[in-house]
Amino acid sequence: MTFEWSVIWDAMPSLLEGTKMTIKITLLGLIGGTILGFLTGVITTYVKVLVTWKTTAIAVVSLIVLYILLQLASWLGGTVLAGVPDWVWLVLQIVAAVLLLVRFAAYIPVALSFLAQVYILVIRGTPIVVQVMFIYFALPLIFGWRIDAVLAAIFTLVINSGAYIAEIVRGALLSVPKGLKEAGQAMGLPFYKILAYIIGPVALRRMIPAMGNQCIISLKDSSLFIVIGVAELTRQGQEIIASNFRSVEIWGAVAVLYLILTGFIALTLKFIEHRTQIV
Repeated sequence: MTFEWSVIWDAMPSLLEGTKMTIKITLLGLIGGTILGFLTGVITTYVKVLVTWKTTAIAVVSLIVLYILLQLASWLGGTVLAGVPDWVWLVLQIVAAVLLLVRFAAYIPVALSFLAQVYILVIRGTPIVVQVMFIYFALPLIFGWRIDAVLAAIFTLVINSGAYIAEIVRGALLSVPKGLKEAGQAMGLPFYKILAYIIGPVALRRMIPAMGNQCIISLKDSSLFIVIGVAELTRQGQEIIASNFRSVEIWGAVAVLYLILTGFIALTLKFIEHRTQIV
């Protein structure tokens, strides 16, 4: 079989469409994952909670109690308070939720830190293919609503990259000398200003190489969304091969397109490292 450039030329419009979809999924997934990862990383860094059998048991009991309260509220709304107008019932629910939040406000950061650690443990411990299959096929069965394949892919990439970015952020924050935080506290600055103006800039420079690596990994992981039929680059290549059986030319073109995308990320990363004078 001879290599034919015309095959690649004819397939290029479809491959470029797949490339656009890959960029869209990766970009949106990384934006959401970065926000989620930064929040999760900050919480797990500065709110110390050990995930032990004791804390796990407390979390399980708390969830059971919350479930019982929700079921009790649902029963009251359907029986005792059935004649109450809907807006009054809604106000009562909001007031009860606010009172619970005020009463247990001191435990909210602890609960968030525990949940963040469990989230990181679960996501990093399961393959992204399993995650997207669960979101796309299992969630509709559980909650009864259908999820669009592209939306499921983006959401999967958000939670997957968010877990890894959270650990990148946590490692960068822990690498900053404690003296910087103590200096900010000595100046009387609130914690958010210490984090934004003192610790943050130092940690950000240190996490840039790892963040660039995560961007490349997420881009390549987007090819796994072929399992739910997302029309990204790999899927487009597969469909073209199914029609013309020219696997050498098509997979070669797909590989080159991925190399161009990852190369662009790598060069951008090198430029940022140079500008920030990372040594």
